Amino acid sequence: MSSVRFGLDRLLTDPALRQPLADKRVALLAHPASVTRELTHALDALAALPDLTLSAAFGPQHGLRGDKQDNMVESADYIDPLLGIPVFSLYGELRRPSAAMMDSFDVLLVDLQDLGCRIYTFITTLRYVLEEAARHGKSVWVLDRPNPVGRPVEGLTLRPGWESFVGAGALPMRHGMTMGELARWFVATLGLNVDCRVIEMEGWRPDLAPGYGWPLGERSWINPSPNAPNLSMARAYAGTVMLEGTTLSEGRGTTRPLELFGAPALDAAALITTMRSLAPDWLHGCVLRTCWFEPTFHKHAGELCAGIQIHVEDPTHYDHAAFRPWRLQALAFKAIRQLQPDYPLWRDFGYEYEFDRIAIDLINGSPLLRQWVDDATASPLDLDELAGADEAAWMETRRPYLLYPA
Repeated sequence: MSSVRFGLDRLLTDPALRQPLADKRVALLAHPASVTRELTHALDALAALPDLTLSAAFGPQHGLRGDKQDNMVESADYIDPLLGIPVFSLYGELRRPSAAMMDSFDVLLVDLQDLGCRIYTFITTLRYVLEEAARHGKSVWVLDRPNPVGRPVEGLTLRPGWESFVGAGALPMRHGMTMGELARWFVATLGLNVDCRVIEMEGWRPDLAPGYGWPLGERSWINPSPNAPNLSMARAYAGTVMLEGTTLSEGRGTTRPLELFGAPALDAAALITTMRSLAPDWLHGCVLRTCWFEPTFHKHAGELCAGIQIHVEDPTHYDHAAFRPWRLQALAFKAIRQLQPDYPLWRDFGYEYEFDRIAIDLINGSPLLRQWVDDATASPLDLDELAGADEAAWMETRRPYLLYPA
């Protein structure tokens, strides 16, 4: 892959790009992966610029510097001890910035590494700050970063009325866009009258091996959230995130979270055999390996789990175009239902502060996936047709908003 320059690095090295920020109060929305090529955090790098006036900072879920491990663990506001500026939490008492928060800046720089999956809450935070910027007459600049899983599209589109903090809009599970492109889509589809600018990347080619979105060999991987430790996790995440709505462990409490799944009562080998018999095409592009693991925290903590790891790292195993993580994980659920019809699969608990809708439905943006899994007469072809129509429609919908090669 040719050399890639992220939006942050371009802003830092090009005074002409920064010129419109002169005499403006500038705030930054960032997280732990908001770093320069030299691995300096964006807040520190921007603060070192003599021609920039930093007036505030914002942290999304898990915090500006990455202080919270699990979901639904809030961060508090505080004063940065070195810079003396307020750091506001957008995953604390509020999810949307308040009027007082919006009054702390003129231009908000958004520098968030995404994982290319609708449920990743940084997308929703982006929507909320764009909406509030329109309401309060503020500017938003998105410092663009790669979608590490590239351009493929997969999954059912979120249905009307199913919007939530893990469902920012009518996106499929795997949307294939960058944060800058998503900002353009939000502005257009929500009809926002807002000054929104994207500081584009240079040289991003999501079609090129071996990274297919992430510049492997060029940039260090920094966890954008605590359980996003590598590119393999990002590739699997559009499927394995659904495990959060089940009683199965998604590997939290292990060193490979969201790359594997399992539970004490599973027969992993039988599960793979059943998946292969139901929809062999849905297993393409990766290798499934049976394994054993014992989570140190979270679901099944301290219990030995029989599981499956999804391997998408070795170029001889991984086929970027063929790998479909959402179908793969859906197929695992379907196979469990066939092997153990009474298995207590769906988790009943409050998820992202929603208590009146079952978590698996909230994650998928409708009950359709769960209904397909639970319907013994529903076939893989049924889900393929339903999702396929949504995927084709999204490929057309997103086209006007793309800034880089498709």
